[in-house]
Amino acid sequence: MVTLDITKGAEIAEALERAKFKVNVALWAFLAEYEDWRMVIAGRQFDALDLRDAYRLVHETLALAGFTARNTPPILILRMSDPFIRDLRRLFGKTKSVEGMRLGGQLIGDRFVEEAYVYRIS
Repeated sequence: MVTLDITKGAEIAEALERAKFKVNVALWAFLAEYEDWRMVIAGRQFDALDLRDAYRLVHETLALAGFTARNTPPILILRMSDPFIRDLRRLFGKTKSVEGMRLGGQLIGDRFVEEAYVYRIS
């Protein structure tokens, strides 16, 4: 992953927080099922919405923060009840600071994470 991606992920997480979304999980992950990087986010506010509405809301929020379709990376919104999110929170939710933590080469929940860069897990 290049520095630009790490910076962009932080900007996405911050834009959502500024828009008053409580993001419980935000990380870049290279997931085996996609064979590509995804910006993974999860939060209870997204759970209250239909998944399509959650994606629409995230993209509208990011557009207001200056992200365009061209510079918005692939985003994966997961429910708080998703096994991947539950396992991340169980393993790292009480860790004092996870920002900058790297994960990889492991099965977390039901997903194999080849590599990941964490912004927050709470």
